[in-house]
Amino acid sequence: MAWRSGGATNTALIDNLLRNHLLSSPALAVAFKSVDRAHYAPTDPYADSPQPIGFRATISAPHMHANAAEALLPYLKPGGKVLDVGSGSGYLTRVFAEMVKPGGKVVGVDHISELVEMSIQNTQKSVEGKALLDTGVLRFVRGDGRIGLNGEGPWDAIHVGAAAKGLHEELVEQLANPGRLFVPVEEESGGQWIWVVDKDESGKVTRKREYGVRYVPLTDHPGERG
Repeated sequence: MAWRSGGATNTALIDNLLRNHLLSSPALAVAFKSVDRAHYAPTDPYADSPQPIGFRATISAPHMHANAAEALLPYLKPGGKVLDVGSGSGYLTRVFAEMVKPGGKVVGVDHISELVEMSIQNTQKSVEGKALLDTGVLRFVRGDGRIGLNGEGPWDAIHVGAAAKGLHEELVEQLANPGRLFVPVEEESGGQWIWVVDKDESGKVTRKREYGVRYVPLTDHPGERG
């Protein structure tokens, strides 16, 4: 039922994701309902489809955001630390912050400075979002998320919101024990697959190829070299 879960309101959208079994966690449903997607998607925000946000970037379809959050759910706990690579307009980053408050930390990192500023402005559209920024639970920074964010981990969960060229071992190294990485990977064949990388309490790493997807690529700012 992917692509058929859109609604007239934010609440209707999330209820349809639940009804179509694309979202199953009650805690995540509450988090998603508390974040109005209209603050982060400039056009047709409650459609279950990706939307352009400029700079050759998109906000993913709601069912893909739900799927990513469900995959990371065991690591989205109060006090947890989450890194969101390719955070775009800031939507899923904000949902993660809802899951780890109080006491947690979520950092959204993006190559594109205009998107970093956009995500901050989007989050400030609600009193609750502004409070998360003011208290430091949520931050957005410009940087090369492909190499993680040194000095601020380890991260309980790392989400990558665009197709990477590989699993980026720097991100795996920055996972906590235990921790989980969710990343779409573009393969040599041209296809894209979701990979879930787990690190257990002893530091043992396991990698699992999940299912085919189509994301925009994880790239530099248009016109920049990186």
